[in-house]
Amino acid sequence: MEHVEQEKDNFWLYIGGVVVLAIVLVVGMRASRDDMEASVKDSSAQAESNAEVERALARNHSKQIK
Repeated sequence: MEHVEQEKDNFWLYIGGVVVLAIVLVVGMRASRDDMEASVKDSSAQAESNAEVERALARNHSKQIK
């Protein structure tokens, strides 16, 4: 009988562990997303990204002309 009680206790420990793991992952992913959004909102990073896109478009355009 004691073995069955131990299995029930372990079941709830596993469920609790899964719930805690899910919460930690959600909070971590949300923080990561917020960091990425903050870097996109940075005007210098945005300008640098736009410049890279323009250079790539210019390279592709010059390849098509040849």
